[in-house]
Formats: sequence, structure tokens, C-alpha cells
Amino acid sequence: MSREQRGPNEKLGAVLALAGISNAGLARRVNDLGAQRGLTLRYDKTSVARWVSKGMVPQGAAPHLIAAAIGQKLGRPVPLHEIGLADADPAPEVGLAFPRDVGQAVKSATELYRLDLAGRRAGSGGIWQSLAGSFAVSAYATPASRWLITPADSSVARDASPSEGSGAPLKVGHSDVQKLREAAEDARRWDSKYGGGDWRSSMVPECLRVEAAPLLLGSYSDEVGRALFGASAELTRLAGWMAFDTGQQEAAQRYYIQALRLARAAADVPLGGYVLASMSLQATYRGFGDEGVDLAQAALERNRGLATARTMSFFRLVEARAHARAGDAQAAGAALKAAEGWLERSREGDNDPSWLGFYSYDRFAADAAECYRDLKAPRQVRRFTEQALSKPTEEFVRSHGLRLVVSAVAELESGNLDAACEQGVRAVEVAGRISSARTTEYVKDLLHRLEPYGDEPRVVELRERARPLLMAPA
Repeated sequence: MSREQRGPNEKLGAVLALAGISNAGLARRVNDLGAQRGLTLRYDKTSVARWVSKGMVPQGAAPHLIAAAIGQKLGRPVPLHEIGLADADPAPEVGLAFPRDVGQAVKSATELYRLDLAGRRAGSGGIWQSLAGSFAVSAYATPASRWLITPADSSVARDASPSEGSGAPLKVGHSDVQKLREAAEDARRWDSKYGGGDWRSSMVPECLRVEAAPLLLGSYSDEVGRALFGASAELTRLAGWMAFDTGQQEAAQRYYIQALRLARAAADVPLGGYVLASMSLQATYRGFGDEGVDLAQAALERNRGLATARTMSFFRLVEARAHARAGDAQAAGAALKAAEGWLERSREGDNDPSWLGFYSYDRFAADAAECYRDLKAPRQVRRFTEQALSKPTEEFVRSHGLRLVVSAVAELESGNLDAACEQGVRAVEVAGRISSARTTEYVKDLLHRLEPYGDEPRVVELRERARPLLMAPA
């Protein structure tokens, strides 16, 4: 459905010309983006002509999909006002700002927390569905540069006034902060074991809205405020990671940006580096290897002399992942060697942050295997995957499933079809126990690689075993 504007939409026509997109091309891109979010759209070149020449405004998610489609071609975010659709149904740019002022940072984060709950109550996909496809790696440029220039605010003490909320503002203490840290620790365990889409993991956004937001809007000393911002940053990064794992890339991006801003207010440089590493992994996963390198190196540079050896090892490992995706074997190898060296220098008594509890040599080996998979070096993939799978654990179920898929790919590329299918069957069994769109995508990739052997009995069996997983709703 559409509604009428006054006269032609000259802004949309001009931007389409700038981007070099035809009417038919835009219609196709919008339909494809809609399909990625389960929307059945049937726009064609005539639909686009009406938007441009008659000023018709498409309803629902369409204006935001139009902006996303043009933004992908231009390589930058495209706001609705630039294409003459600012008066369409609003999907606020909440969560993309990285304010310099601490007060504005609190406002930006708490607005995002409230938006997420509204989206969940709105039905399937909610606000995130209307933002479908709006991930733009360029949106990370300003947050990363501002964090590099000033990784800590000078003061975060806050004296809230009654007018800022309902009733008297909260007086925040360390016990309040501890509850948030406990919630983050609990969520980390559940996410690793059951995936980002598990019902328990979905309680993290609710915790941010109900618990963290009122505290951030309360009154606190500088000391308590730093701790509060740190705990809130951990929870916000977790919300982003879970969104990333379930395929909600646009939501993950917003959470990550706010997590980085909160980490700056906490004056926690290693935590800020961890958020940047998460951004890097997302960019790399989405195919932006060069940008992934930049984000990982930003984490590294600010943490020299500050972070523990194990933390620096993880940052170098993330850098290696990005180099490998960008196809730079030499740089990836150097980063892996540095990551392993830092890990060897780490000691049991080091003051490692609690959020790094997942990182061990097993995780290093697993990511090294993925680096060599991207670099098409199956022998190295097999070597590191064997090490990664040597100690299976019930604590990190999702990671175990991902490692099995990578192992299957290595066996296939080495010419071992039976071994590839055997590992694939094990991966499908693990994937069926968790809720992780990322794990499902890995399985899909494996099945795609097996298509040339589609008539082989073992491949047919694997495809049948995977059918329920692939047909499950996202």
C-alpha cells in the first residue's frame, strides 16, 4: 500500500541517479531485502516510477528497505530525509549515535533499550524487521575514531532530578551494579550453551530496559557511575552478540555502538577493546574484511600496556580472522603467531577480565582453523580443528557445533567425503539443540559445498537430517 505525497519525489529520483540504480533494480533490491526478513514484497519498476514521479509513499517497512538498498550501493547509510521519505512511518535512528556528552550517552542507550521492547511487543520482528538490511559497516567509523581519541570520560557523576522520571530518582550503589554483573555472567553461560535465540538469552534486553535503564537515569557518584557504566556496557555488548548470533545484524550494530560508548564512560579500555573486537567479528562475518582489520587494530592500539596477555591474544586473533577474510595470508599468519605468543605468556594468576572466561587455547585453535578455511588451506584447517575438538565441553555447545562444521569443510576440501559427512551429521545434531542462526548458516554453507556430490548416499542422508533445522523459523 502507498499514500500520496504532493508532487514528484525529486530527492528520491536524484539519489537513484547518483547511485546508478534503475527503477527495476531498486524494486528487485527492495524485494530481496524484504525476503531476508520473511516479507513477501512484489514491487516492480512501475511501483518505483510511482514513488518518484507521483510522490507515492510505500507503507510499512518499505521506506527503510529503500534507504537500505540505496545505502548498500552507495556504501554509506542513507537517512529517510535524503530520499524524500522522512514523513514515512518512523523507524528512529536510535542507537547509531556516539555522543560526546555523558548525559547524551545515557539518553542514547536508554532510548535503545526501550525501542527493543516495543519491537518485541509489536509482533514478528517488530521494529527490527522495519530496519531490515540497514547494517552499514561505515556506521562504525565515528564511534571507533571517537573512542580512540578519548577512551575515557573525565567524570560521570550524576545528580538526577525528579523531573527525569516517575517519582524520586534512584540512588545507585555498588549492590545495584553487582546485580547487573551477575545477570551478565548468567546470560553469558546461557548464550554459550543454548545460542543467542534461546528464551533465556532474550531476557537480556528486558534486563537492560527494566534494570539498567532506571539505574543509568538515577543518581550516583563518579566511582559508582564508572562501575555502573561498565556493567551496563557488558550487558549491552551481550545483547548485541545475541542479536548477531540470531541474524539481527542491524540490532547488533546499535547495541555494539552503545556498548562502546558506555565502556568509554566506565573508563574501561580493555572492555572497549572487547566491544571493538565484537564489531570486528561482525564486520568480518558480513564480508567486510578490511574494516574488520581496522576495528581489531583499534582495540589493540589503545590496549598496549593496559590489557592482560590473554586479552591481547584475543584481540590479535580477531585481527587474524579479518586479515584472512580479506585474503591476506601473510598478515593473517603474523597475527595468529602473535596471538599464540601472547597466549603462551598468559598466566593463571593474571587479572583477566571476567568476560574473557571463554578464551582458551581451544578457542584459539578453532578461530585459527576458520582463518585457514578462508585462506583455503585445508591441511592447516584439519590440524587446528583437531586441537579445537580435542576437549569437547557441554559449556560451549554452539562453539562445538561451529567447529564440527569447519572440520567437515576441511575434510571435504581434502577429498574425504565420508569424513566430511560424518562430521556434518554430528554438527547437525549439535545445531538442533541450540538456537543460533549463525550455526544454521554454517550448516547451509556445508550443504552448498556438498552439492556436487548430491547423489551420494551419505550426502543424501546428511541433507535429510538437516532438513528440520533448515525449515525451522528464524
